[in-house]
Amino acid sequence: MNIAVVGTGYVGLVTGTCLAETGNNVICVDINEKKVKKMQEGEVPIYEPNLDVMFERNIKAGRLTFTTELKEAVDEASIIFLALPTPPGEDGSADLSYVLNVAEELGKIITEYKVIVDKSTVPVGTAEKVQAKVAENAKVDFDVVSNPEFLREGFAVSDFMKPDRIVIGASSEAAKALMGALYKPYVRQGNPIIFMDEKSAELTKYAANSFLATKITFMNEVANFCEKVGADVDKVRIGIGTDTRIGKRFLFPGIGYGGSCFPKDVQALVKSGREQDFDFHILNSVMEINEKQKTVIVPKIKAYFNNDLKGKKLALWGLAFKPDTDDIREAPALYIINELVAAGAEIVAYDPEAMENVQELLGDKIKYAKGHYEAVEGVDALIVATEWSLFRVPDFGKLANSMNAKVIFDGRNLYDLSEMKELGFYYASIGRDLIKP
Repeated sequence: MNIAVVGTGYVGLVTGTCLAETGNNVICVDINEKKVKKMQEGEVPIYEPNLDVMFERNIKAGRLTFTTELKEAVDEASIIFLALPTPPGEDGSADLSYVLNVAEELGKIITEYKVIVDKSTVPVGTAEKVQAKVAENAKVDFDVVSNPEFLREGFAVSDFMKPDRIVIGASSEAAKALMGALYKPYVRQGNPIIFMDEKSAELTKYAANSFLATKITFMNEVANFCEKVGADVDKVRIGIGTDTRIGKRFLFPGIGYGGSCFPKDVQALVKSGREQDFDFHILNSVMEINEKQKTVIVPKIKAYFNNDLKGKKLALWGLAFKPDTDDIREAPALYIINELVAAGAEIVAYDPEAMENVQELLGDKIKYAKGHYEAVEGVDALIVATEWSLFRVPDFGKLANSMNAKVIFDGRNLYDLSEMKELGFYYASIGRDLIKP
């Protein structure tokens, strides 16, 4: 098939590349001329494991191309994916201006039947708005479909190529047939393509992310309570995770969720509820708790230093909101940095992929190390904020020799309590015993 993907952000680029991988001819369009030029030259603008190899392969094969001209992308395409930003407004609602502006332009330029697909995460009722906006100018038949993405950063290529399920909201039989044929190669192992109405598809994405955010937040609350009563959250996690009704995933406690999806989607669903005079009491609590959780480790750090961080040098491992991405949106590390720097601490940070993005945001507010061991040289304590695999099994002897004191504040519970005790570290984590030498 001939496919157009409008928008080459995280979702658009992964979508376009993975669609090309199964033999489709995909043309991606973006208004950023510099970005398009770099992609035409084979440069991937985001970090996502395994995307670069697939990206390069499909460009060489001529199946993946890029343009700044919407008409050029749309003319030959039978399916047009809208993978445009829907950033939160000041009131928490999703900003649909990018989606609706492109929809208006599509109405002016389509000359034959097209299926227009909302791939962006959008509120309930957006498909109707897109339909109306295209119809203002369109002189040919078209259909609007809701096809939410369920891509995890760090696993996006795998998630697209081997999805748990594909959700398609469509009313038209023609659109259902076309979308079913497009996605058939991705579900050969029997995972379902689930057809439903457009509004249900739109809500499915918000409901899924909000549920996962709630699961994470609940476990963080349990972890905080564990510290009060002397329980071990790791044991509690295993105890409840083996219940098949609950499952093992998203039960690891830490310093809160971040990224481009969970914060924005929970907020948008709450705002959608308010517009219908409906209050999501649970989700309001989730947002409030997660905001506090991002800096839950800061009081532990301040307490260790007797509330005097002036002149203290602290290493920070991890800046991205999660491992295997360079995404720093709503990353807990940024919140921790702001509080510690405000208290007078000097921060030396290392992250395998996200340092350039943080440097653009914070400049010289903190220092940046070339490696994780370089970051700990001469520091008074180490803070772990992102669970990169690189940080999971460090050389503790090397850490002890490099640091001024053997002190670790672990926001991701990477290390074993008994090992930390045996090695003589002061070790504070989340929902577990405080280890003192």
